Amino acid sequence: MEKVDYLIHGKHIITCEEHNQVLKNHTLVLKNGKIIAITPTASVRNTYAATHEYDYDKHALLPGLVNSHTHITMNIFRGLSDDLALMDWLTNHIWPAEGKWLSKELVYDASLLAIAEMIRGGTTCFNDMYFFPEATAQAAELAGLRAYIGMHIFNIPNGWAKTFDECFTKGLAFYQAYKNHPLITPTIAPHSTYTLLLEQFPKIKDIADQYQLKINIHLQEAYPETQAFIAQHNKTPLQALHDLGMVSPQLLAIHMVHATEEDCAILQQTKANVVHCPESNMKLASGTCPIEKMRQLGVNIALGTDGAVSNNDLDMFGEMRSAAFIGKVSTQEPTAVPAEAALKMATINGAKALSCDHLIGSLAVGKSADFIAMDLEQIETQPLYHPVSQIVYAAGRHQVTDVWVAGKQLMKNRQLLTLDEKALLAKAKEWRNKIK
Repeated sequence: MEKVDYLIHGKHIITCEEHNQVLKNHTLVLKNGKIIAITPTASVRNTYAATHEYDYDKHALLPGLVNSHTHITMNIFRGLSDDLALMDWLTNHIWPAEGKWLSKELVYDASLLAIAEMIRGGTTCFNDMYFFPEATAQAAELAGLRAYIGMHIFNIPNGWAKTFDECFTKGLAFYQAYKNHPLITPTIAPHSTYTLLLEQFPKIKDIADQYQLKINIHLQEAYPETQAFIAQHNKTPLQALHDLGMVSPQLLAIHMVHATEEDCAILQQTKANVVHCPESNMKLASGTCPIEKMRQLGVNIALGTDGAVSNNDLDMFGEMRSAAFIGKVSTQEPTAVPAEAALKMATINGAKALSCDHLIGSLAVGKSADFIAMDLEQIETQPLYHPVSQIVYAAGRHQVTDVWVAGKQLMKNRQLLTLDEKALLAKAKEWRNKIK
């Protein structure tokens, strides 16, 4: 009889492996933060003796969701400015608010609030780009959440860095502090081709290559921004980065709403990743990313919420549903972006984009125990015929009851275990009163 840490029994286990296999009445066997077996519940006690057992007899167990593009600090400005075009919204509202209030204290407090929201919504890993990355990392450490956090490269003076070069100085200090952390992974995050000069990108590439960093960048999000770049350079932003050798599996091309046929071919050939943010794209009227075309070409497509000022939430269940619906209506094809594909975009595809699919993104032997439990025996998801379809098309984040990262429980029966909810709410009101 092998001694283990946990036996996690589930009515349904959705693996998100190759064919989104759904196992009924199976058990996750956990030891030292990893899944060491997935076995039928009826016979599991013949082989394993656990210190703790959890019986989710009404639940589906599935991999924790991967939010592949966020600016989580911006949730402190949620609802401050809505219903505006992208550049008007940024230059006349959001950037001025950041200019006035941006500080390490704000980033830390806002990150904790956003992380609590993500845990309650079943997200166990997020990929962030913002200022004061060390503050977001400290918040993620406290909460126990897995995070990829960008060294934000910006060419506009701000409260974190005044110059392009200072971004690198501070970003590399952050990299040195977290390069070996078990849950925090530094990336490099040049904001966009409209906030940076094209001649600055070779330095970004050199740093990314030297430290083997994932590159996150907003690309071709809005039509005016994309057309202005084409008018100046006679090529799209993606094509310009491709000419510089920056389009590779290390690249996360965020948004890619206005992708041309040539762009799609480049993404296919280079095996770069696209991060689709459907609800932000809809709210800002940016357009419709051709994800079904990309999907058919074999491009890896992950999902992100973007920031909570352009969404206005960090709800990955909403993103899955929106991605599926947009894929269908934009092609007038009801079989486009099926539920299974949408779920993979929120799990294993996000892990692949971040090159951590050996560790997370699906439930498999040898992977980290990053998973969530969803109560599907609620009015909103009954009767239950197909768990994956029900999760994508009917379930809500309120049905996530329990969250685990690396074998550590972060939420139990909707109660946060690593964060103080009352303190977070009080701090949110304090910032609201200042900013208002």
